[in-house]
Amino acid sequence: MPEVYHLKIKKEYAAALIEDLIKIDAVENIASENIETPQWQQAALDKELQQIAESKNYVVNWDSVRNKFKKP
Repeated sequence: MPEVYHLKIKKEYAAALIEDLIKIDAVENIASENIETPQWQQAALDKELQQIAESKNYVVNWDSVRNKFKKP
C-alpha cells in the first residue's frame, strides 16, 4: 500500500524535482478533498477531543507554551 505524504514545497528547485517524479510516475498528485483519514488516526483524534471535552485543564494555553520554550 502506498504511503501518502503532505508536503509544503519551500524551494523552486524542489518543485521541479517533484514535477520530474510525477513525469516518471514515481509520485502522484492527489487533490486534498480525496484524502481519507486512516481509522487509527481518526480514533486517536476522537480520544484527544474526548479528553479535551472532559477536562479543560488538558489543553495548555499557547502563551504558556511559548514562554516555556522562549530563548533566553
